Order: sequence, then structure tokens, then C-alpha cells
Amino acid sequence: MFNFRRIWKQSVLITAAVALIPLLLIAAFDYRVTKDAMESEILLRTSRLVSNTRRTLSFFLDERRFALNFIIQDNTFDILYYPGRLAVILDNLNKAKGEVIDLSLIDADGNMREYAGHYKMEGINYISQDWFRHVVRGGVYISDVFLGFRNVPHFVIAIRHTSPKGQFYVLRASLDTEKLKDMLAQLEVSKQGDAFIINRQGILQTPSKYYGKVLEKMSLPVPEYSERTQVFETSDLNDKPMIIGYAYITDTPFILMIVKPKTEQLESWQSTRLKLSVFMIISITVILIVVLTMSTYLVSNIWLVDKKRVATLHHAEYDNKMASLGRLAAGVAHEINNPLAIINEKAGLISDLFTFKAEYAKDEKLLKLVNSIISSVERCAAITKRLLGFARHTEVSIRLLHLEDVINEVLGFLSKEAGYRSISVTVDAEPELPQIESDKGKLQQILLNLINNAFAAVEDGGQIEITVRRKNANTIMLNVQDNGCGIPEADLEKVLEPFFTTKAGKGGTGLGLSITYNLIHELGGTIYVNSIIGEGTIFLIALPIKRVMC
Repeated sequence: MFNFRRIWKQSVLITAAVALIPLLLIAAFDYRVTKDAMESEILLRTSRLVSNTRRTLSFFLDERRFALNFIIQDNTFDILYYPGRLAVILDNLNKAKGEVIDLSLIDADGNMREYAGHYKMEGINYISQDWFRHVVRGGVYISDVFLGFRNVPHFVIAIRHTSPKGQFYVLRASLDTEKLKDMLAQLEVSKQGDAFIINRQGILQTPSKYYGKVLEKMSLPVPEYSERTQVFETSDLNDKPMIIGYAYITDTPFILMIVKPKTEQLESWQSTRLKLSVFMIISITVILIVVLTMSTYLVSNIWLVDKKRVATLHHAEYDNKMASLGRLAAGVAHEINNPLAIINEKAGLISDLFTFKAEYAKDEKLLKLVNSIISSVERCAAITKRLLGFARHTEVSIRLLHLEDVINEVLGFLSKEAGYRSISVTVDAEPELPQIESDKGKLQQILLNLINNAFAAVEDGGQIEITVRRKNANTIMLNVQDNGCGIPEADLEKVLEPFFTTKAGKGGTGLGLSITYNLIHELGGTIYVNSIIGEGTIFLIALPIKRVMC
């Protein structure tokens, strides 16, 4: 009746789909989430690196600016103009800092009045220089990197100071860019990463690995102004993805740039992705092996069950034949009983007549013949009686019953044991319960099995309560509850299985509840078991009011 090969294929495909599709979806989702998290972490690390470096650079420049401001506040113009004083200050600064190239004292007309350094800078006028105009207007000025009169890349920090007489003068320090270069070289920006400083026109203020030398134009576009650290993804001229972090350094023309190739940053993710792929392949392989094994096992069991089903159908067909024979035997028995009764009556009459007439009374041969007829009739009557008994056993007796009456009849068989063991058995039936269509003999067997089990579970003086309630329009609930030892939770699913018993070696066969289960299903009902160790067990049986054909 079934194509088991097709069932096996469908089972494999459906089970594999149910198992693998969620796994693949979760894997894809996890891949996306993990990758996004990894990229987010890379951006966050870059942002932290840029922010920390910007603070370091700002502190470096502020420290030099504060030092100049202290010098110009602590020394009057005349003191700074005193021959050799500026050289002493320069020497002290270089002992502490080491990157100041020279110091210049410039008056309000832009004339250099005093100079300390290694270059010939005396007599220069800065009135036309941009940096001089900036410091005059703002009081403090930090320039970008330029060559200037020294023809060496450097930048200056200049401080303006107004004397009590109302005249201002400027103290300027020229700083070497090597210090900035060394600070950036110490950053951990990966093997192929790059860190450098540009000005707002995109001119390199420190050398870059890939984008040029100092004072060359950077090939990358100048990022837009932002008060905060910014990180974004873009592509280089070769369309390779890269991550750029930048920060504008406050009160300076400098922009800190950190560039990292994205591919290098994702190398750890590539390794993780490879591990995930290997894990996925192994998982899918294991799942397919389990699916194939279990599908084969289940379909094989279905095939075996189907063979048993066919055998059961043959057995049912045989039972139907036997039932038909029983009905036929009952009909034959009834048909034979009628002429047998007539024969028996006539043979008795003949025997009486022979007894009253002397001519026949002494004829023993005739009397023996008559007695032989009577004994044969009795023999036939016995045969027909057995045929009727067979017919009654093969037919199902479905009729209207009062369930409470059946319960009381069964309890009548067990009243002596209950009294002997002082077991309290109560029946609580809902008033005006309807009659049910069922088999009385099967109901009696069901009740006997359940009550006997309850007797075995309770101690002397225990309690058994039988309740009958109407559940709905076509169902009556019959509950048998005891306060006995209870059934372990691990055994609850097995108690209705054939040959399962907790009384091995004590006369238990494990068939009572299994037979009860089958009888209830034959009557169209269902049975459930609830139990708590040490508190008792309850069997809940739902029986149909109207006959349900199974």
C-alpha cells in the first residue's frame, strides 16, 4: 500500500531541510553580525588611536606654547634683548625639550631685535609675513610647516606680549618637524598603515609612507572640517578598501591623518571565517549522516509496523469469519432446537404409552430404542447449547449502561478484600448522568484492572476514590485515584506498554494496564496517568456517551 522508497526520500529531504535551513540562516546572520561587529571594532580602534594621538599632539604643542608664554611673561623686552639672554633660554629649553631650533625677539615693526640659533637671521623684517600678521591679530600663532629663510622644513610658535608702556613685541620659537615625525612613527597602525599630518590645503607636514614627502601635495582629498574625531571607509586609487581616521588639531593648521588598509585589518576575521566555514561543513555533514541514518531507521520500522498491520488485518478478518460462524451456529442451534424439542416430546410420549400397555411394557427392545432416541435428543441439545454459548462469546454486546451500576457491581467482587485490609473505597458520581453505549464486560475488565492496581499500590487503611463526571456533551470522565506509593516520573510513559511491570518476581506480568489501554481504545475512549511519588496515582479515562466505532 505504501511506496517506502518515496517515503524515505521525502523523509530525508524534509528532515534535512528543517535541520539545515535554520542552521544556514543562523550562520548567515551570525556571519553578517560578526563581520559588522569586526568592522565596527576596527573603526572604533582607529577612532581611539586618532583621538589619543590628537591629544598627544595637542599636549605637545600646548606645552611649547605655555613655555614661550611663561618666558615672555617672566622676562621684559629689555631682559630678552640683553645680549646672550635669549641664547641661555634657548639652551635651557633644548635641555628640557630638545626640538627648538632657534628663538627670535621681534619688535612691533617686524624687525628681529635679538636671535639665538645656528642661522644668520639678524636684521630680517617680518612685517610682510603671514605668520607675523596672524600673531599680531590673535596674540598666539602656530604655523604650518614651511621652509622660510632657513630653507629647512620647520614650523613656528609665536607669542605676542604688550609692555606696560603699550608697546608689543613677539617671541617666536622655530621647532623641528622630526619630533612630530617620531611621535607618529611610534603609533601601532599595522604593517601597511600610515600616519601623517597635513595642513588644511592637503600639504604634508610630516612624511608619509605612500602619499609623499614633507611639503608635497597629498593625493587623497582633504577631509571636511569636524570638531570631533572622524573615521570613514573609502577606496584608494587602485579601488582597494581602506579606513581613514582624521582629527583637526584645535588652534593649529594641522590635520592628523591615519590610513589603514581594510583588508589587512580583516585578516583575523578571514581566519575566523575559515574556521566558521570548516565548522559549518562538519555540522552539515554530521546532520546529513544523522538524517540519513534516522530516516532509514524510521522508515524501516514503519515497514515492519506495516507488515504487522497487514497481519493484524488478516487476524481481524479471521475474527470476523469466526464471528460469522458464531452467528451461523446460533441460527443453526435455534433451528435445530425446535424439532429436537418435538422429537423429545414425542419420544417421551411413546415411552409413557409403552409403559402403560402390558404388551409393550415387557418388550425391552422397544423400550431401549425409545430411550436411545431420548438420549440422542439430549445429546443434540447439549451440542446446540454449546453452539449458543460460542455465539454469545463471539458477539460484541453494546448496550445502554449506567456507569455507576457497573462500578458498584465490580466493587461487589472486591468488597471482602477492601474490608479485610480496611481500604476505604468511595464512589462519587455526578447526579443524573446519562447512560452510555458500551460493552459491559469490557468495562468490568477495565475497572477490575484499575482497582486491583490501586489495591496493590495502597497500604492497609488506604483510600481509593472513584469519581464520575460529565465532561461535555459526548464525554464522561471516569477517574480512579489512590493515595498509594505513586509511580516514578521516568516510568509514567511506560506503564501502559505491554510487559512493563514494577512487580517483577512478585507475580506481575506487565499486561494488565496494557490490556486496559487497548480495551479503552476499543470502546472509543482515552486514558491518561498522573502520579506523584509518595502521594498517589490517578488514572483519568474519557469514555464516549455515544458508541464510537474504532
